Amino acid sequence: MDRPPRLASLVASNSDILAALGAAGWVVAADDHSDASGLESAVRVGLDLDIDIPALVATRPDLVLASLSVPGQERVVQGVRDAGLNVLVLDPVSVEDTLADIRIIGDAIGLSTRAEAVAASLDAELDTLRLTFPKPPRVLVEWWPRPIIAATRESWVTELLERLGAVNALGDRPGRSSPVTLDEVRAARTDLIVCSWCGAKRLRPELIEARGLGVPVVAIHESGLGRPGPRLIEGARQLHTALSALPVGAL
Repeated sequence: MDRPPRLASLVASNSDILAALGAAGWVVAADDHSDASGLESAVRVGLDLDIDIPALVATRPDLVLASLSVPGQERVVQGVRDAGLNVLVLDPVSVEDTLADIRIIGDAIGLSTRAEAVAASLDAELDTLRLTFPKPPRVLVEWWPRPIIAATRESWVTELLERLGAVNALGDRPGRSSPVTLDEVRAARTDLIVCSWCGAKRLRPELIEARGLGVPVVAIHESGLGRPGPRLIEGARQLHTALSALPVGAL
């Protein structure tokens, strides 16, 4: 191909990866949630779970990037395939998967060297953020407040916390996320709760504090924890700060 590929990104995490690879300018269509720099000329084709397939087709992408990290996008992927478009579907459940996805996308669009550098840099910085505790703090990452939905075992959050020296307080529960009751949150013996509500216009950690659990609460935007891509390092840095502030005697 003599020209850069025409790309479509249906989830924000893939758009973030493309931006980190320097390929945001190749994106001709993107979902409404994608906020990576360089997407100004991309046609917006709807929310990640409600993609306007005819509008997507009209942008004539050479490759559509989707991800099952957004629960329910299987239906969208089928619609894209039915429309005859070439689609690359990612399905990360760990940090290692995320690093691999950066490389996979790089390979698919002819930017393998850049992708390797981005993945290696992210991996190396995570190593520098590791903390040592007498007992690993138990952290609950909350995706939604009513009902409470939190990250469970098959979430990249689990490995991310392990890389930082902590553990997912719900790491023994199967699945990527799960609704939990307040009693179940209490039983998880959390040392820190992270307010990272997905799709919320405003994070309100004070609502979590008002539950009376007596546990420190920190707010981290979902772009730093809810997207399996290079911006996970933003969430990791903020988690590092929050974990460093925990009273060691309480662990």
